[in-house]
Amino acid sequence: MKPTALLLLASASLAFAGAPAEKPAAPAPFPPPGYAPITFFDGKLTVDIQEKMRFEGRENNFDFNSAVNSPQDATWLLQRFRLGLGYQMTDWLKIYVQGQDVRELGGSRNNDIGSPGSFGAEGDDNFDILKAYVQLGDIKKGFSATVGRQFLSYGDQRLVGPLEWLNQARTFDAIKLRYATKTWALDLFTSSPVTFKDHEWNVSQAFDNQNNQDSIFSGAYLSTQFIPINTTTDFYAFHKSDQGNADFGARRGDSSFYTFGTLWKGDPKKLGGFDYEVEMAYQTGKVSGRDLSAFAGHWGVGYNIKHSWKPRVGLQYNYATGDDSLADGDVNTFQNLYPTNHLFYGYMDTTAWSNMHNPQLNVSFMPTAKLKVMLDYHIYWNADSGDAWRRVNNQTRVRPVNAAARSADKYRGQEFDITAIYKFNPHVALQTGYSFFLAGDYLAQTGASDNAHFGYVQLQFDF
Repeated sequence: MKPTALLLLASASLAFAGAPAEKPAAPAPFPPPGYAPITFFDGKLTVDIQEKMRFEGRENNFDFNSAVNSPQDATWLLQRFRLGLGYQMTDWLKIYVQGQDVRELGGSRNNDIGSPGSFGAEGDDNFDILKAYVQLGDIKKGFSATVGRQFLSYGDQRLVGPLEWLNQARTFDAIKLRYATKTWALDLFTSSPVTFKDHEWNVSQAFDNQNNQDSIFSGAYLSTQFIPINTTTDFYAFHKSDQGNADFGARRGDSSFYTFGTLWKGDPKKLGGFDYEVEMAYQTGKVSGRDLSAFAGHWGVGYNIKHSWKPRVGLQYNYATGDDSLADGDVNTFQNLYPTNHLFYGYMDTTAWSNMHNPQLNVSFMPTAKLKVMLDYHIYWNADSGDAWRRVNNQTRVRPVNAAARSADKYRGQEFDITAIYKFNPHVALQTGYSFFLAGDYLAQTGASDNAHFGYVQLQFDF
């Protein structure tokens, strides 16, 4: 039976989290600057419409094996339509509902969205509820509360984001409390992730009798302007609990663990054109009944050159711990939570913020006010070859953890990305990109090691 549009999480554990920091340079910045929804009744009623189409072609992205024509070695078209309605009843009360329809056309993947046999397909989900919430108060100042189905996005989205690159995105049934001033903001939230199912009403795990995970995700996020040279200086604590699984070794019990971290972002306007980013997080608790102790870090620096093309050159290094043994009672693999990893570790989506070393070179420029071009170069190593190399979802293993993998070289390979975004106007944007993965010794010593390719063209309309 379909739940009501607004699902309250009164039974979930209360926790804390905060204001989104300035977002990274995303490959698909939608809605674009200047975008405004259609309004009626003196602005009280808003209508927003989105249509997105992305044509993709992939070769060897999953198996790095040219001798096998897997379901992922193909082309397909992803289509997404959204319709949102908002009503500002009073200065302190707003209601918003947004529906979404997603389809995957062509290719040879199983289009059963979320199915274990879908071979990574994004799949079909007939028109369903993506967001449905009541908002009390003004989220920009003072106290406010947002209750119902909603996106969660914090910091640079390395740990918590809506994953808008994925055709269906990611949404939560949540209660979020917020207090905001001009210089700092604090969010407190508790939530449960929504599972997408075609021909069924999408339900969060806390309310889904068919789901055995019962995931509850809660947190506290404090965003401040405490350091004058930073655009933001953030501190956070997250808690995640579920029934456990076998993703990080045989299940021995439930999961309940904490993530404590901080994010600092330097302001190039106050640093003579230089900018920097630092994010570090530590985790402790239990993962599937095993003792967790894990760490992840991101360190980056860039320089913004004074030129009409607005060129920027940056260097960064990303690291996350792995585990030397999946058979003992300890887990050292960093748990990547609910991130938008597509923004950070290569657009081919081979890598999560887990068991990895990833230095990068990033270059971007704008030949015109409407066109932005980004060039990225990545190198990858395992932090520990006793642990799996996991793809962007932090679950799917690129190779099984066996004797060959444990003794293999840690060097995974290199990826080259080129991305271009052209904004015709605030309502229409075109994006295209190509990625090339040069296979490394780890792949060669554990199986097939052919190079991989990924290309796409995306057109999006927002009204």
